[in-house]
Amino acid sequence: MKLGKYLARLGYGSRREVEELFRQKRIRSNSEPLAFNDEVGKDVDHEDVSVDSEVLDAPPDSVVMLNKPTGFACSTVDVHPVVYDLLPARFARRTPIMAPIGRLDLDTSGLLLFTDNGSLNHRITSPRSHLEKTYIVTLSEPLRGDAGDLFASGELKLSGESEKLRAASLEVITPTQVRVAISQGRYHQVRRMFAAVGNHVTSLHRAAIGGMQLGELPTGSWRVLSAGEQQDIFA
Repeated sequence: MKLGKYLARLGYGSRREVEELFRQKRIRSNSEPLAFNDEVGKDVDHEDVSVDSEVLDAPPDSVVMLNKPTGFACSTVDVHPVVYDLLPARFARRTPIMAPIGRLDLDTSGLLLFTDNGSLNHRITSPRSHLEKTYIVTLSEPLRGDAGDLFASGELKLSGESEKLRAASLEVITPTQVRVAISQGRYHQVRRMFAAVGNHVTSLHRAAIGGMQLGELPTGSWRVLSAGEQQDIFA
């Protein structure tokens, strides 16, 4: 692929804007200006290219992990701050866009993944994948003693729904803080599960998707996952 087209797909501007970057000698490889017709993968490798002396953003088919704070909406435009405010602006201009893998609501923090690989996005979010999502939940009242058994039974129904939830696991951390793992993604599911047992969620934080742990990534920070870490999601 021609480098100009490649950079435009990565969100560095329109083809004309990228061509102007070449003319200004702002696109380089090993400190040498590159020509507009150079080709990625043939004449130039992604990791060797820089724009304004900065290495290129994540290549196509990457997965990015963000530790989402509360108060940020999972959209490109909203009355609230959006998750793209925490990422390089080019991520929202990529073709295809670096899109969230699933969603976290405004009041939920923690692990949010992004990718520009549509098939991978679908594989992770598909109900058929049964990938577990693990949350740290803070409750307004001490946990009722039978909640764990009810969640694990596969007999719990959410208010207004007739279909039972899949079994979910619950681990007590303190009387008002628990770790819960679910393999579905119904609307506000975790909050509604605790409402069904007479409790109220005061904070909700996603700690893992499948085998991918958020770890010590600071709030509001992001990083690109390695190929091995992408596979960890399905471990």
